[in-house]
Amino acid sequence: MFKGSLVALITPMSADGAVDEKALERFVDWQIREGTHGVVPVGTTGESPTLSHEEHKRVVEITVAVAKGRVPVIAGAGSNSTAEAIDLARHAKQAGADAALVVTPYYNKPTQEGLYLHFTAIADAVDLPIIIYNIPPRSVIDMSVETMARLAKHPNIVGVKDATANLARPLHTRRACGEAFCQLSGEDHTAIAFLAAGGAGCISVTGNVAPRLCSQMQAAWQDGRVAEAMALQNRLLPLHDALFTETSPGPVKYAASLLGHTAETCRLPLAPCGEATRARVRAAMAEVGLLN
Repeated sequence: MFKGSLVALITPMSADGAVDEKALERFVDWQIREGTHGVVPVGTTGESPTLSHEEHKRVVEITVAVAKGRVPVIAGAGSNSTAEAIDLARHAKQAGADAALVVTPYYNKPTQEGLYLHFTAIADAVDLPIIIYNIPPRSVIDMSVETMARLAKHPNIVGVKDATANLARPLHTRRACGEAFCQLSGEDHTAIAFLAAGGAGCISVTGNVAPRLCSQMQAAWQDGRVAEAMALQNRLLPLHDALFTETSPGPVKYAASLLGHTAETCRLPLAPCGEATRARVRAAMAEVGLLN
């Protein structure tokens, strides 16, 4: 259903912190022209926690309008409030998104039964493919394979963005949920290893600034050109490292600013990147070949 390099889009902002809609339009179009296989607006990388509901929905609408069906749009629609997540998922469907990315509820710390009921309520309320976003470092909780297998029986729950960085997890998920369940890595460092474990692609942060290299790497693996995919992975490694020197999306927004796509602005409580991080990002981008 979804495969390859799907980019967890930054939300371009002006220096004063306002969403830069024109920059977003240009950025989405550039991503697609560079070979990105799908775009994922208003996830963690898109600073969804600090966008208003109106801004969130507008970003989805702009992304869908610019994509024009050229690539899938998987709209972020998660919340620690089930009612709020349903509202965002309904809007994603109305806007024309191809799927919704729904994160495990943060802060509340629901039980596994609570997770099951949360995702079932959303899937029952909105007839749209749903990708579960399992990211324990951000949400504290970890959806078990057993809970995911229960949810995979729902016709609207079609896959997972797995940001556990546990490479045994996709093996167990595939066994429990079936080969048709779409598994996408949520961690750039493990993109190729995740494919080898049965994954279909990666929802990438690095793809914001290296979309062509990320898509070429995924395409090489899909075509059986394993050595080429591995070489591209090795080339991208210092950039992956640099972009997570501080809390994302701070470093990747700074990297995008170096390419002229947006101001480096992130909304508080994310602080501007420190000088050591800036130097590391610039050096990595030059090493990878993105800057002179």
